[in-house]
Amino acid sequence: MLEVNNIEVAYDDLQVLFGLSLQVQAGEILCLLGRNGAGKTTTLKSIMGLLPLRSGAVMLAGENIATLPAYDIPKRGIAYVPQGRGLFSELTVAQNLEVGLMVRDSPASLREDILSLFPRLRERLKQRAETLSGGEQQMLAMARAMCLDPQVILLDEPTEGLQPSMIELVRDVILRLKQDNVAVVLVEQHVDAVLSIADRVAFVDHGVIPETVAASVLQADSSKLYRYIGVG
Repeated sequence: MLEVNNIEVAYDDLQVLFGLSLQVQAGEILCLLGRNGAGKTTTLKSIMGLLPLRSGAVMLAGENIATLPAYDIPKRGIAYVPQGRGLFSELTVAQNLEVGLMVRDSPASLREDILSLFPRLRERLKQRAETLSGGEQQMLAMARAMCLDPQVILLDEPTEGLQPSMIELVRDVILRLKQDNVAVVLVEQHVDAVLSIADRVAFVDHGVIPETVAASVLQADSSKLYRYIGVG
């Protein structure tokens, strides 16, 4: 489904990724774990074309999308929920969802399906995004991304700052995406939440992925968590 092959990425003269590679299949949840500054967010931005590659390729279903302009990549079926959510703050909930639907000409019926997962958003369709609580804004960011009817979704710290009930909702939606055969790449710091839903964990360390393991292995032996992120 999605393959990242030996990408090198820099911010001006500061190189951050050094030949990083990963793969995620349809219906799989791949979590990226690593210390702050390891290159997790840079990886997601590179997949989305927001940072140019010095070398390497990003392949989606056999097409090298790294050659495309960034605005074309969502049209290929990759949705992105960045840290900070990236909402159009002055637009209403309904308008933000409409923007998502327009990207790939998704049917209005898809919006109704998504709102069934986020009933609180249905109650707030006429509210501007900036007036929502932090948890509601995260719901909206995920709902808008799902309006693309994506093949792949990239989620950067989706539970950051959320209360436990909201974290549980985000977890349930991610599992629903897996059930719908969407490939999920998840950057997350809540290790316990990650291990309960991820299929595999890729450790990002100094701009490379030295090891990818099944989440079940980490549940049985946390030594790798301590090695790569200092917890265990």
